Amino acid sequence: MTKAPLLSLLLLLLAAPRAAALTITLPPETARLKQIPGVEAATPYCYTCHSVDYITTQAPNMPRSFWAAEVDKMRHTYGAPVPDDQVAAIVDYLVKAYGDGNSKR
Repeated sequence: MTKAPLLSLLLLLLAAPRAAALTITLPPETARLKQIPGVEAATPYCYTCHSVDYITTQAPNMPRSFWAAEVDKMRHTYGAPVPDDQVAAIVDYLVKAYGDGNSKR
């Protein structure tokens, strides 16, 4: 390619209209985790990645094994930054608030 067509192409690219940045404003979060003991363990970690709706739309009254698997999936599949020492407290909260409430460890 000679210099003239290359220069023309460069000028054309520089003169082309630029795409405007797209700004998306999400509505405020209105759902809240159930305010029972243990909510303070779940709040900082669950809200980091998803809305409360993700939790509340799970099948009702699921056992501890379900919630433990969900927390494990969030950590190991999706990379949720939940420390090891918080896992049991979060699972306990989810079982009491959204699970069958009676599952033992």
